[in-house]
Amino acid sequence: MAASESAPLTGRRIRVAVIGTGAIARDSHLPALARLAEEGETELVAAVDVDPGSVESFCAVAGGAPRPYTDLDRMLREQSPDLVTICTPPTLHRGQSVAALRAGAWVWCEKPPVPSLADFDAVEAEEGKDGGPYASIVFQHRFGSGTRHVRRLLAERAMGRPLVAHCQTTWYRDTAYYAVPWRGRWQTEGGGPAMGHGIHQMDLLLDLLGPWSEVRAMAGRLVHDVETEDVSTALVRFANGAMATVVNSVLSPDEVSRIRIDCERATVELTHLYGHSNDNWRITPARDVPAADAARWQDFGTDLPSSHLEQLRELVASMYAGERPRSSGAEGRTSLELIAALYKSAFTDATVRAGEIGPGDPFYAAMHGGALGWAPGGGGQVDGGEGAVADEEAAA
Repeated sequence: MAASESAPLTGRRIRVAVIGTGAIARDSHLPALARLAEEGETELVAAVDVDPGSVESFCAVAGGAPRPYTDLDRMLREQSPDLVTICTPPTLHRGQSVAALRAGAWVWCEKPPVPSLADFDAVEAEEGKDGGPYASIVFQHRFGSGTRHVRRLLAERAMGRPLVAHCQTTWYRDTAYYAVPWRGRWQTEGGGPAMGHGIHQMDLLLDLLGPWSEVRAMAGRLVHDVETEDVSTALVRFANGAMATVVNSVLSPDEVSRIRIDCERATVELTHLYGHSNDNWRITPARDVPAADAARWQDFGTDLPSSHLEQLRELVASMYAGERPRSSGAEGRTSLELIAALYKSAFTDATVRAGEIGPGDPFYAAMHGGALGWAPGGGGQVDGGEGAVADEEAAA
């Protein structure tokens, strides 16, 4: 079933509904929506949550006159929002995205967008063909002045060809974190730190370097009693020839998010944790680079930190223009495909190439691919060659 046509948006505020009223909705989506409401771009008309108390308190904090709902379909019928922001656990994303698209609403969905490539393609099939509505992913690290400046330098080859890259998401999560029932489970979270944590930095790396071509990976379950991995490493080759190492961990007390790209004429490095500004970027020119070039590379312009607000600004502009937004469609899918390839490589001890995971491949339907020791109920020894780790070792 194709998505309904969106109502014309020119000359009026975009009507927004928030689905899921937990921490991410309150701390990130609501402030961004409030700022754009002040600027006359958006209007929060409704919020939905299965918990009546949570949605009512959210609407009270939001101010204005958003209506609280506990039924998504009823809200879509009564409010006809232009944009739905989805802030619920990943297992709900596919159904909620499809419902919104069929009602004619654009979708902005928190990561991971869905638990599998099959789910992603099912959502994309419901999008409008020309002018929307479209479904996009919250990948806020792509947005802001720092990323924009570095992306432009790389695209222009101002610093020469990119050669070597490092992508690091080394965070720390204790057992209390995994006490939340849907965390650490394939069906409800879609994966471990590669899917739920490192996806942001991997997406940013792809945004900067372009398409990947092949991946070789390992994964382990070293500390936590979960279905998914708690650490993974990967070697990634890009279509432009650059080679990268990727590490995703929830076992690292000294937490950091880091991307480093060594080009022919300079090294670009981003070091932060959950968001970045111009000051988090550093460009180190090679010794023979003229001072004028080095100075130009250091000019990041007005500081606009990465944020939900910056991505929402661009999304709203795309809605008014009737254009597909960044982080949607094929461009949004590439990060999810890389994660599926990482898991397939780790669990099958094989190199995985871009484009090979499609319908009929077990890793298309589920990130665990039914692999022995990784799929729910699989039990026993984790199978995966170099990535193998016994359940007994994980408990040690």
